[in-house]
Formats: sequence, structure tokens, C-alpha cells
Amino acid sequence: MKPLVSILIPAFNAQQWIADTLQSALAQSWPRKEIIVVDDGSADRTLEIARQFDHVGVTIVTQTRQGAAAARNKAYSLCHGDYIQWLDADDLLDCDKITKQMAVLEHCHNQRTLISCSWGRFQYRPYRAEFLPTALWCDLSPLEWLLRKMGQNIYMQTGTWLVSRELAEAAGPWDTQLLGDDDGEYFCRVLLSSDGVKFIPEARVYYRAFGFNSLSYMGMSDKKRDALWRSMQLHIKYLRSLEESDRTRAACTSYLQSSLIFFYPDRPDLIQQAQQLAQEMGTNLEVLGLSWKYSWIERCFGRRAALRAQTHSRKLKWSIVGLWDKSLFRLRGRKAEPKSGTH
Repeated sequence: MKPLVSILIPAFNAQQWIADTLQSALAQSWPRKEIIVVDDGSADRTLEIARQFDHVGVTIVTQTRQGAAAARNKAYSLCHGDYIQWLDADDLLDCDKITKQMAVLEHCHNQRTLISCSWGRFQYRPYRAEFLPTALWCDLSPLEWLLRKMGQNIYMQTGTWLVSRELAEAAGPWDTQLLGDDDGEYFCRVLLSSDGVKFIPEARVYYRAFGFNSLSYMGMSDKKRDALWRSMQLHIKYLRSLEESDRTRAACTSYLQSSLIFFYPDRPDLIQQAQQLAQEMGTNLEVLGLSWKYSWIERCFGRRAALRAQTHSRKLKWSIVGLWDKSLFRLRGRKAEPKSGTH
């Protein structure tokens, strides 16, 4: 009998996308699967739309608003799968994604192998998703994967992973204290429990990215900044637990440096803690200046005004790109959905 794969979907105010996401889960060619949606107290029609899939075997549960990590933990507590496919409520799976990954797992016979795959970013038109390889798109040991992730400031999208139950149990639950980067921290723990990552380029995930309108966007939230700092400290702890060396310290320093922009200038306390951590590893951090487009604003009106101008400019750019993409999507309709093996 084929292993059972559990597709677990946390959902919050996803009425515009949840039907497409569930259809992509139901369309998986892998024969044995269960699909569980946990609605995290949505204020829109997400729950109502999800319940329209009851008749095809999708399990729908709801809870008061507790956050994505808590919703994922709830979904996992209800599942029975031998393997776990995490899927956000606005992303899409290629129809053979799980089948192609399971084909590799069935040959390696190792429950501690962690599987990843290609992913492409889009807003409204998945058939226009851009698949841009990074240094993580290959087979890697846990140490090398974390070195590249932190040293080069890159990541692997949540839906790409296929996790055995053995690995999920070893990693433990999602951290509900993390309001952002909860997936990054969680998969670090999965990675540390694994024997390494096997990358399957033919399997694909379509990641719906809206930038400033996404739940993961930090903005000026102190709670999200505190959560990010907690996640960063855990990342550094995990990498240094694998190896204490010049190269791991360099990767940790690079990771701290690339994230400093989220704390400056409003959180000097976190900047000081980051600087102290860097100094413990034998280096110093520097606050980089803004580009020429905003440096004059900083000189005239201060750093905060320049950062606000930068944020508003990027939001405007994302809005224009999103409106254009949405208009083309509506004109073309849903005729050109992503096809297996193409991008």
C-alpha cells in the first residue's frame, strides 16, 4: 500500500484563493492523500468556501484566531499521514509535485531524508511564475544548507518540502511565539533532525507573493520585530550547534547584517543585542546607508522619514505591478493554468 500523504493548510482571510489552493491539492496525482484545512478565525468567506469541498473528502475545522503556527499545529494533530505536505492557503502545487517527490523517497528508503523542490513566484497568473534557482536548489547536508541560507540570505518556500512523520515528530511543533519566519525556524529544526536534503527539480510549487500585503510583511510592528529577533537567535544557535568554525561564524554575521535594516532606527535595543552577538563571534556590524534615491531625504528630514519614503515607494511599485497582473489575469481568465513539467 502506498504511503499516506497529509496536505495541511492553515487559512486566514483567504477567500480569494482558498478554492484554487484546494483544487490544486485535490488534483495531486499521488493516490493516497488526505487534505485538512484549519480556518484560523477568518473574518471573510474563507470557511464558507472551504466547506464547499466537504463532499470530496476535505476535512475542515475552525478555531479562534491564534496565528498560522497554531493552525498548523492543529492540522498536524488531526492528520494520519506517513508524510506531511505543508501548504499555505494561497499557494498552488503542480499536479505531480508529491508523486515526483515520493518516487525518490520510495527508492531511498530513508525516513530521515528531507525532500525539497523548485518554486516560482507569481501574483495572479501562475502560468507566468518565475522559477529562479538559488544555491539551495541542490542536494545538501544540513550544515551546508544552513550555511548557504544564512550566509547568502536565501530561503526555501514552505510548500516545497515533503516531510516524513518521523522527521516531523523529531522536530516538534511550530513555534507559536513567532509571528513571522515561523516556517524558517521550523524547517531549521526539521533539517537538524534529517540526514540531509534531496532536491527534486522536476517537482514544482507556485508561490503567490504579494510583498507588502502579505501576512509576513513586518512593517513597523514591534511584535514582529521581536519575533524576528527570536527566530534569528535560534537560527544562529542551530547552525553553531552543527559546527563552530570561522565559516559558520561568518555566515551568522552575514545573516545578522542583512537583517539589521528591520531594526534601525526604531529598535536600538535589538541593534545593540545583534552587535553584541556579532562581537562575540569576532566581528562588528555596520548600519548601511540608504541608496542615493533616499539618502537626500535622510539628510534633510532624518532616517525615519527616508525609510517611510522607501517603503511607500516600494508599496506603490508592488501595487502597480499587482494591478497590471490582475487585469491581465481577468482578461485571460483561468484558461492557462500551470501544467505539469512546464514553467
